[in-house]
Amino acid sequence: MRYRINQKTGDRISEIGLGSAYMPETPLEEAIPALRRAYEGGINYYDLAAGDGKAFPMYGEAFKDVRKSILYQIHFGADYSKGTYGWSLDLDTIKRSIEKQLKELRTDYIDYGFIHCQDEFSDWETYRKNGVYDYILKLKTQGIVRHIGLSSHTPAVIQRILDETEVDMLMFSINPAYDYGQGEYANGSADERAAVYRRCEKEGIGITVMKPFSGGQLLDARQSPFGQALTEYQCIRYALDRPGVLTVLPGAQSVKEIETLLQYENQPEEALDYSVIGSFAPPQASGKCVYCNHCKPCPVGIDIGLVNKYYDLAKAGDKLAAEHYNTLEKNAADCVQCGHCDSRCPFAVKQSLRMQEIRAFMESR
Repeated sequence: MRYRINQKTGDRISEIGLGSAYMPETPLEEAIPALRRAYEGGINYYDLAAGDGKAFPMYGEAFKDVRKSILYQIHFGADYSKGTYGWSLDLDTIKRSIEKQLKELRTDYIDYGFIHCQDEFSDWETYRKNGVYDYILKLKTQGIVRHIGLSSHTPAVIQRILDETEVDMLMFSINPAYDYGQGEYANGSADERAAVYRRCEKEGIGITVMKPFSGGQLLDARQSPFGQALTEYQCIRYALDRPGVLTVLPGAQSVKEIETLLQYENQPEEALDYSVIGSFAPPQASGKCVYCNHCKPCPVGIDIGLVNKYYDLAKAGDKLAAEHYNTLEKNAADCVQCGHCDSRCPFAVKQSLRMQEIRAFMESR
C-alpha cells in the first residue's frame, strides 16, 4: 500500500480507503473478516457515511484493538435514527446520531468530523444558523473532533465554504463522467471542478474521493454515459491523478472485493492507463492535459503529466508547485520538440508547444 500525507494535519493516509455504503448489507460474520482484511492490507482510512446504521457495530468490533492505527471520517448530518441513512440539519438530531455512532464504534474521538453534504448555498446557511457548525467547533476544542472536513458535490458551494472557514479535508465526487458533465452528481463545469482540485492542492487541503465508479455505471458499458466500460483500477488511478487527492473510497462487501481493491497497488502501468477516455470525452476536453501520461515514454525522460500538473498549479498561485517543478530531473526546458507526445495524446494536446509555454512561464518566475 502506498500512502500520501495530508499537508494540514500530517496524517499518513492510504491511497485506497474504504467507503461504507454497502458493507451493512453483509452479514456480520462476513463483514468483520472483510474489514480486517482491509486493515491488514494497509487500508487505514474509512468513511462512515454508511448506507445503514448497522455499519457502526461492525466497524466497532472489527477495529476495537487497532483504533489508534486507523482514521475515521464521521459526518455531522448523517442521521441513522430510523436505521437507514438519512440527512438532517437539525442540531439535536445530529447530536444524538453522533453519540450513537461513537458508542457503537467503541471510540471517544473522531479523526475527521465532516460538515456533511453541503450541495446548496442554503444548506450551509442553515447548518450555521442551527448551530451544527458551532457544535463541531466545540467538539474540536474538547479534542473529540481532531480535524474538520467538508463533503459536497457542488464546486461553487465548496469554494464559498472554503472562503469562509478552515477545512482540513474535502470529500468530493470524482470520476471521468462527472468531470465531463455526465451523471447525477456532475455538478459544475470541467474548469470549475479543476479549480477545486487546484485550490485544495495549493492550500494543503486533502481530498477524499467518493463515487469513483459513478455508482458502478462506469464499470458497465450498458450503463456508462460513454458507452464503454472502464475498470476499477482505471477509475482509481484517474481520481488519484487529480491535484489534491489523497485517497479514493470505493465500497466493498466481502473479502473478495477487498482483495480486488488491494490489487490496485500491484497493477502494471498499462492496466491503469485511462487515456481511453480521450476517445469519448466531450469537445470541451480537447486540448486540455488531464495528466494521464499516455504520452510516455518521453525520449529525453520528461514526466510530461507531472510537468503539466505543476504548471497548472503554479498558474493558480501555488508557490510550492513551482518549487517542485524546479526539483524535477527533467522539465520543459529539456524538450527537444520531437513531437512524440503530440502524436500520442488522446486529448489532442500540443504538448511540444505547451512545453515552450511552460518553460517561458516557469523561467519568468
